[in-house]
Amino acid sequence: MRKTLKRSSKEMVLPDIALYNQTFVIQTKPYCTVHQLRLQLFMLAQDTNKLPDPFGLLDPEKYSLLYTKDDDQYEIYDDFQVLQTLDAPWFQDAEGHQAVWITALPKQGNSEDMADYQHFLNELIGYDLDCAAVNRLSELCFARRMFATPRKEELKKRDPVVYATEPWTTSVPIPKDQQDQLKHKLTIIIYYENMSFPIKTNLRNTPNDLLKYIWKSASPTTVGKSFIEWSDEQVFKVCGREEYVCGDFQLSDFLWVRHCLKNMMELHLSLVSMASLSDDAVRQEYWPLVDSLTGLSSSHEEISIDGKEMEEMVMISLWDCERNFRVKLIGFDIPELPSNMPQVVHVEAMIIYGSRVLSSVCSLSKGLEKEVLWNTWLEFDIPLKNIPRGAKLGFTINSSSMDTTPIKETKSPSLGCKVPDFQKGKGRVLYFVNLQLIDHRALLSQGSYTLHMWSFPEQEEEAFTYEADKLSTATNPDVVKSMAITFMLDQYSFPVVLPHSRMSTGAMTPPSAVSLSSDPRSSQTEMSYQSSPTSSSEHSLKSFREKSVLYASNLPQFLCKVDWLKPSAVQDIHWLLDHCVPQDLELAVALELLSVNYTDEKVRKLAVQRLEMISNEELLRYLLQLVQTLKVEPYHDSCLARFLIQRALRSKHVGHFFFWFLRSEVGGCPFFQQRMAVILEAYLLGCGEAMLTSFQRQVQVIKVLHDVAIRVKILYPEKSALSPLAAQKLQDILQEYSFPPDFQVPFDPRIKAGSILVKCKVMASKKKPLWLEFSCMDSEAPAGPPVGIIFKHGDDLRQDMLIIQTLMVMDSIWKENSMDLNLVPYGCISTGFQIGVIEIVRDAVTIAAIQRSHAGTAGAFNNNALFDWLKGRCSIQEKLYQALEKFVSSCAGYCVATYVLGIGDRHNDNIMITNQGNLFHIDFGHILGNTKSFLGVNRERVPFVLTPDFLYVMGKQSLLYTFPILQDICIQAYMSLRSQSRLLVTLFSLMLLTGIPELSTAGDMRYLRNALQQEHSQEEAHQHFLQQIAMCEDKGWTVQANWWIHLVAGINTSTNMWEKTSA
Repeated sequence: MRKTLKRSSKEMVLPDIALYNQTFVIQTKPYCTVHQLRLQLFMLAQDTNKLPDPFGLLDPEKYSLLYTKDDDQYEIYDDFQVLQTLDAPWFQDAEGHQAVWITALPKQGNSEDMADYQHFLNELIGYDLDCAAVNRLSELCFARRMFATPRKEELKKRDPVVYATEPWTTSVPIPKDQQDQLKHKLTIIIYYENMSFPIKTNLRNTPNDLLKYIWKSASPTTVGKSFIEWSDEQVFKVCGREEYVCGDFQLSDFLWVRHCLKNMMELHLSLVSMASLSDDAVRQEYWPLVDSLTGLSSSHEEISIDGKEMEEMVMISLWDCERNFRVKLIGFDIPELPSNMPQVVHVEAMIIYGSRVLSSVCSLSKGLEKEVLWNTWLEFDIPLKNIPRGAKLGFTINSSSMDTTPIKETKSPSLGCKVPDFQKGKGRVLYFVNLQLIDHRALLSQGSYTLHMWSFPEQEEEAFTYEADKLSTATNPDVVKSMAITFMLDQYSFPVVLPHSRMSTGAMTPPSAVSLSSDPRSSQTEMSYQSSPTSSSEHSLKSFREKSVLYASNLPQFLCKVDWLKPSAVQDIHWLLDHCVPQDLELAVALELLSVNYTDEKVRKLAVQRLEMISNEELLRYLLQLVQTLKVEPYHDSCLARFLIQRALRSKHVGHFFFWFLRSEVGGCPFFQQRMAVILEAYLLGCGEAMLTSFQRQVQVIKVLHDVAIRVKILYPEKSALSPLAAQKLQDILQEYSFPPDFQVPFDPRIKAGSILVKCKVMASKKKPLWLEFSCMDSEAPAGPPVGIIFKHGDDLRQDMLIIQTLMVMDSIWKENSMDLNLVPYGCISTGFQIGVIEIVRDAVTIAAIQRSHAGTAGAFNNNALFDWLKGRCSIQEKLYQALEKFVSSCAGYCVATYVLGIGDRHNDNIMITNQGNLFHIDFGHILGNTKSFLGVNRERVPFVLTPDFLYVMGKQSLLYTFPILQDICIQAYMSLRSQSRLLVTLFSLMLLTGIPELSTAGDMRYLRNALQQEHSQEEAHQHFLQQIAMCEDKGWTVQANWWIHLVAGINTSTNMWEKTSA
């Protein structure tokens, strides 16, 4: 609840103003605004002749008004704020009046050092925030100042040692087939003080146990120190990686330890001094804090016009405005009309709330010219007082028929659940723009506006339903060439403010209006409003708490039935939400409440409170979706934004990916560029010098590779063939650029790359990606393989990122059920607009390469080619058995995953296998059932790939046929995913916001629900997947035929990104 300072309107507020070491007592009324206080201070300074320029006191850009609270300075930022709403340290003076100390200080200009630092941050962000922040009361400036508070709160709590050495651990149980390893001792090679020695230890021991062993060995540096003193100065680091082994975890909980066990690798650890770690110091804030209560919102009674004289009024409560909302459409103009434009157009104005259009009105149709004028009022059927916080006024310019009769359509508020369908009767949308009706300061928009519009993309209009871009309140930055629409809203004599609540005379009582469905299992939760009161508050609250646990899973459906246009209903719902316990919500439900369908601040706050309980390991699984969800927050400053900033400041793991997910959107999404930039700045100001240096080096590498890729494309355009000298030409170009001495790779901060090697080349696929190899990080242990990176320019990697991230979620679900299906979710990250980097998987080859090496194009029908290749990679029989086990489990995992995700275009050049038998898929260009066709015929006739050569590897021609094992694994894996179907569907629905071409409509989501058999019983789902397996087994030859065509068509050019590896 917002804290309100209750004072009588007759009571005097006496701010003590300190100015140039002089103290003044100014008497004001409690409803006095900060601007009025400045006026009084100006007159006082003028009378006393204390300032050379007393007029400067009237300008917030020249003088700051500050107060001190809890040893921190706070700036009174909004000059329209009423003094009595300040959350300042008020006290009672000798005469019984409320008083507060306020200091007026002249603002200092930015120093050269500060300007350089801000320039450095802008380079990392990829956006100049200072140039965009021209109005101090704009949402951008407000958010920059408001984010300082959660940042400072987090930095006060941050443990520098924990932050610097956070280990990569997992809470999932060890898979059944690896649990025997817990009984054996683990050999660890320790490097310490220019020595190395092996230690055999139990996997249930902790890093502290290893430290005790070393300390007892009486190393010279441990002499004279207690174990606690010495161990506090040391930490284990994985050799050759940016990864630490520390904390109260068993060794078996560390991801790198599990990786070594699984791949039978030696574990090398270096004991390093804490003093040698990078500096995580944070620069001192150069802005004073701004209190969280800053803004104009008050309770209705405090700002209501009832009982007030004119001189007492400083603002108007929106709930006192009885008239309907209206907008005066002046017209639009554009410097140059594009070609192929319609002859007749009309304008549609809409009130949008979340994904719902609450009401819409259309103008008369008129002939399209460079300038078209209407000068007419468009009347809505919604009272001003009912407009909810977060509502937008949307405008679209649409093509019309030659009929110029007025078109008027209003959507009933109670039925306003659909977004506009622009294909039915209203013509194609040409341009769009939105305005926030209630701004970030809780003010109703007033007066005249000219907004520069976005052109609507030439694509299926149904995408408008889900793409967050079309709901953005950003305007087109190209003010010279873009379409501009001019309109006017009603103008009032005072600011019109949306109250945050109604004051209650007594304790807050449960609402009498809300009743819930009696059946908690029902997917339709009933809601009605009654006039009779309930029983006592205590009884109602207890009853509600008992039911809330049962109804928590249905909360999204319940909230969809709320009429958000009724303030009384909203107040009731807010009471219910205030008494909900976040722990009662399933994680999937909390994520669902963050979708575009739920705009109310309290609803979203409850969801974030549930997210605060998850670990960093879980947060990383869903971070991609949560960053996208920032787009549907009504304002830049939100509970979700603050939560993500604080968790990123708490964990370098989270912070690394948070940086790149945001920076990618800054570069590729102009609709939310400012929002992502200001959130990213809030993080960078607190992440510390070590992280800033790391990001600087990564950004430098990406910029260099971007330039190199552009130059390569000039030499070798997309449809051209590569010359034999392409690799050498690439090397020559790379030599012209300067790379940092080392850098952490964007897709995995645990991997640090060194200098670039001569093994680089231009790849033969359409977009001419760059195959790059860097030396590995120096360490005491034997050198590892080079760090391989594929840099892509011209491809949107967000779809690949989504699929790989979903594979990781699936893998975690299976591992929670003690199933390790040996997936290979390789690194992939978008680093900007249509640019990104992909991890090269070592010791891996495509199925096509194996088939070509055995029998050329006929290899597609050579069933034993894959088995012979795998057998040739295993020198002893035991290794072959292990490889075959990995092949079966990984094949099962990808069968289930590719079916559920509807991954299409599965040919032998985007299915790979490692030397250890891990099968895995790459290149996810077609998902959710969007398959490829040839001459109108669907090329893919099976639900997933299970070919005769795969079955041959499983022993189909022998007595050791493991196909039944594959069936069992598939069914277990499928049913495990089905039990988490709500989570998977929610994660994909949140990505509808991105505008990914194959994830933009309701139909795409229907595929996922059908694949998971959400509407069917367990037994029906079980039988359904058995049928899919049988179909694949029966029609595997059709896949081989497609693969043969692919080999014939691509015999000279491979389109696969890993075609460098040879069979």
